[in-house]
Amino acid sequence: MTDIQELLLSRIRDVADYPEPGVMFKDITPLLADPAAFTALTDTLAGIATATGATKVVGLEARGFILGAPVAVRAGLGFIPVRKAGKLPGATLRQAYDLEYGSAEIEVHAEDLTSGDRVLIVDDVLATGGTAEAAIHLIQRAGAEVAGLAVLMELSFLGARTRLEPTLAGAPLEVLLTV
Repeated sequence: MTDIQELLLSRIRDVADYPEPGVMFKDITPLLADPAAFTALTDTLAGIATATGATKVVGLEARGFILGAPVAVRAGLGFIPVRKAGKLPGATLRQAYDLEYGSAEIEVHAEDLTSGDRVLIVDDVLATGGTAEAAIHLIQRAGAEVAGLAVLMELSFLGARTRLEPTLAGAPLEVLLTV
């Protein structure tokens, strides 16, 4: 394990039985509260943005906003929020996706992404991959190219990597911590 991985992992708190019995929630708020750890995370993700040749960073609601915005600033790129449906004013592109029990929709402002953009998607946790997969489709529908997906943590036992690899079509999936 690298020094950055040890630092990040030491600042993530396990919360048993949240949000329901049997679930071990990974709470990143202690990491965000620690300026050294948050800066190390931001710098690492900004390095990924640069390495992928990204021109913009997309953050997925809501913790992806917290991580993605400073990454974009650090890398000198624009930041684009991908929101839950109905949260953005103006013309949007919308993408539906399935959840374990039901479905959801995300959207982006139609004019925020163009055919010349290479987009790095940033989020905190990769669980089942449904939201990330929907974001990839949304970016592609906007005419932009997905430069990669970068997450703080992957819950590997949920199998999102297998689900996302065909959709990523060769773009990298960068994970800092695997649990």
